[in-house]
Amino acid sequence: MIRDRGYFHWDGAFVERRLPWWPITRQGLRLAFKMKLFKFFFAGSLLPGVVFLAGVYISERLEDFKSMVRGGRVLFLTINPAFFKTYYTIDFLMMALVVLMLFSGAGLIADDLKHNALQLYFARPIRKRDYFLGKAGVLWFFLLILTLVPGLLFILFKLVFSGSFALLRSYPWLPLSVLAESLVLTVFFSLYTLLLSSLSANRRYVSIMIFGVYIFTDVLFGIFYGLVRSPYVALVSIKANLQQVASFLFGQAPAYAVSWVYSILILAAICVASVLVLNRRIKGVTVVR
Repeated sequence: MIRDRGYFHWDGAFVERRLPWWPITRQGLRLAFKMKLFKFFFAGSLLPGVVFLAGVYISERLEDFKSMVRGGRVLFLTINPAFFKTYYTIDFLMMALVVLMLFSGAGLIADDLKHNALQLYFARPIRKRDYFLGKAGVLWFFLLILTLVPGLLFILFKLVFSGSFALLRSYPWLPLSVLAESLVLTVFFSLYTLLLSSLSANRRYVSIMIFGVYIFTDVLFGIFYGLVRSPYVALVSIKANLQQVASFLFGQAPAYAVSWVYSILILAAICVASVLVLNRRIKGVTVVR
C-alpha cells in the first residue's frame, strides 16, 4: 500500500554562519589533498623556502662555512631586500605557484559547471560572493603558504639567529614589502586561476590553459624581444610583469628598463577582467539550449 504523505511544514530556524564560505574552502582543500601526486608536488614547492631559510642560518654562521668566505669577503648570502626579491622572483617558485594552481584550482569552477552544481550551491543560503570566497580560499591557502609564510619566517629567523634587530633597523619597511608582494601574487594567481576555471567545464582543458597561458606569454616575450630588442616587450609576459612589481616593492633595480607602473596596471587589468567574467559565469541558473 502506497501512502501519499505530501509536504510537511518545517518549523526550524536557519542558522546564519559568520563564514558561510568556509565549508566550500574546506571541501576544496580536502579534494586537493586527495589528488594523486598532489602531496608530492606540494612538498616539492616548499623546497625554495627551505633552501632560503637555510641561507638565513648560514649567513649568521659563516665561520662554520669557511668555504663560502674568501679573503674576508662573503661570496654567498647577504640578507637584505635583494635576498627577498630573489626568492619571490626565481623561476622555480613562480613555476611552483603555477603547478599548484593547476592541481588545486583547475576544477574549482569547471567541475561545478560540468555537473551543473551551481544551482545546488545557490539553493542554499549563500550568495555569489560566498561562493567566490569559498573557491578563492582554497587557492589563497596554498599561495600564502608559499609567499607570506616564508617571507615572514626569513625575517623572524634572521632576528633570532643574529640576536639583534639590525635587519629591521636598516630596512623597517621590509615586512610591509613582504606582505605587499605576497598579496600581489596571491590576488593575481587566484583570480587568474578562477578565471580560466570558469571558461570551460573540462578540468583538463583548464589545466592546459593555466599552464599554457603562463608559458605562452613568456615565450612570446622571448620571441618579440629577440626581434625588436625593446624592453617594453616584457609587458606581454606574466612572469616579467610580476618580477617588475617585485623589484619595485623591494627597492631593487628592475630587470627591464620599463616602469613598474605599466606592469601593475596590466596585472590589475587582468584581475578586473577576471572579476567581470566570473560575475557573468557564476550564476544560479544555467539555460540549456
